[in-house]
Amino acid sequence: MAPKRKVAPVPAAVAKKNAAPAKQVNPLYEKRPRTFGLGGAPPPKTDLHRFVKWPKYVRLQRQKRVLSMRLKVPPAINQFVTKTIDKNQAETLFKLLLKLKAEAEARAAGKEVDKKKPIVVKYGINHITNLVESGKAQMVVIAHDVDPLELVVWLPALCKKMGVPYCIVKCKARLGAVVHKKNATALAITAVKNEDQREFAKLAESFKSQYNEGARIGWGGHILGPKSQHKHKKRERAVARELAQRATVA
Repeated sequence: MAPKRKVAPVPAAVAKKNAAPAKQVNPLYEKRPRTFGLGGAPPPKTDLHRFVKWPKYVRLQRQKRVLSMRLKVPPAINQFVTKTIDKNQAETLFKLLLKLKAEAEARAAGKEVDKKKPIVVKYGINHITNLVESGKAQMVVIAHDVDPLELVVWLPALCKKMGVPYCIVKCKARLGAVVHKKNATALAITAVKNEDQREFAKLAESFKSQYNEGARIGWGGHILGPKSQHKHKKRERAVARELAQRATVA
């Protein structure tokens, strides 16, 4: 059987002639492809977040926040809203707590630890109360978002009375992570290593001046909404206008 012959390629000049002519694009008209969302309709120009049906837990969080702004909040509750520690203090505190956690884990794993007495972070509201009352707690850390708040609302007053430094931190889940729990209302530290003593003493002194011996906490909340503020300003302007008219008449 004779071998198949290869067909010679088309010359470049012929290929150019046979090619389809390039489509001319008008530079005055810019191509703007439309983006359609769900249902094939163009996206609305207004913000529709207000009309979204949010999950129940989100609605409850927002309603609770608005209520805490509108109503007058007693000082005992207001401290949990306004007096949490700042980012730098929280970072130092959690570094120390995680050190204690690592030592507790090493002891649980059966590894050698250079201290006879186990150093662990204590949790459980009843246990912490007993430690504070007996004077064994050296520092107490309380979460600001405990629900219901009645579980810990009395704890700052007890710490003040017993002279135990305490602080309020954001997020109960962060405290729970230290003690291998989902959430924790409060933690107590009873002892620390010698190398951490200086850092711990600084934190304790800072918290004592900020919380135990700090300024008296006042009432919070009572912030009116935009509509109410507008009505109050309108009323004040009307009263000022009437007083000015009376002054001119007199």
